[in-house]
Amino acid sequence: MTIDFDAIPRERLPALLRTMPKAELHIHIEGSLEPELIFRLAQRNGVKLAYPSVEALRAAYAFTDLQSFLDIYYAGASVLLKEEDFFDLTWAYLQHAVADNVVHAEIFFDPQTHTARGVPFETVIRGLHHACRRAHQELRISTRLILCFLRHLSEEEAIATLEQALPWREYFVGVGLDSSERGHPPEKFARVFARARELGLHAVAHAGEEGPPEYIRSALDVLKVERIDHGVRCVEDPALVSRLASERVPLTVCPLSNVKLCVFRTLTEHNLPALLDAGLCATVNSDDPAYFGGYINENFVETFEALPRLTAQHAYRLARNSFDASFASEAQKENFRHALDAAFAACRAA
Repeated sequence: MTIDFDAIPRERLPALLRTMPKAELHIHIEGSLEPELIFRLAQRNGVKLAYPSVEALRAAYAFTDLQSFLDIYYAGASVLLKEEDFFDLTWAYLQHAVADNVVHAEIFFDPQTHTARGVPFETVIRGLHHACRRAHQELRISTRLILCFLRHLSEEEAIATLEQALPWREYFVGVGLDSSERGHPPEKFARVFARARELGLHAVAHAGEEGPPEYIRSALDVLKVERIDHGVRCVEDPALVSRLASERVPLTVCPLSNVKLCVFRTLTEHNLPALLDAGLCATVNSDDPAYFGGYINENFVETFEALPRLTAQHAYRLARNSFDASFASEAQKENFRHALDAAFAACRAA
């Protein structure tokens, strides 16, 4: 289908961004834990919080870097203790996603955050899986789960976590690498990613958010990842940008997160247009929406508002990239693309 992007008026763009079908490929389920749910689960589970109210907790979300965010992030996760807690967390996110016209979500989860507190792996994965299964049946959203290793911990702990997860292998499709990037290069986890590949799992990794472009290269060459999460610092290395473009390596970019964690001072300084101009397979995602001020639609609308160079054609490319970069089946991807074309055609005809 040929789409006349110039025929879509600028004033229709915010509505189009909200209604167009899209995939979300960079969402930490623990990062969708809203303060209201934190307090509700704390009361249900008898957990004492360091903050007296929802408002006081929200006021603490003034982060100076990734680590300052992680300190509160891990504290918030302390209320997740039972299978129903993980179900409620995931169900709440998926309802947000469907409202934002997300048709496919690939959800990161951090089992080490929970098993270190004595929560069994089975409790975590069963709660997540049951919510995803119900959402598929009732909300008609496609999902995949990606098990992430915490990079500030040892590779031995990551290997133990992967082995612990094997009885539940059918419930997740890939592995990822997240948490503190500085001082924890991808090659630290070469063996566990090699083991994941042996098991037929997909592989992704956070790289080039706070870490240097070299971390992106290591994630590709050593960990053999299929996607780079964040990756915005690739522009500091023109040869790397050329490689990412020629190999069509997806970048799961999270604009509001980048500003909240001071990777960019403001959205007006974000390099998303430069990534697209370079021919990169960039996508837009929410990362940790409960902490960073918005789910995927807020990321799209606020970024396009701050960067007027971005047009309807860019919106289409970003949404289509999200389908192309996903781990959905080829048949699903084709259906998603047809729905995207129809959304843009309808906007043009309106």
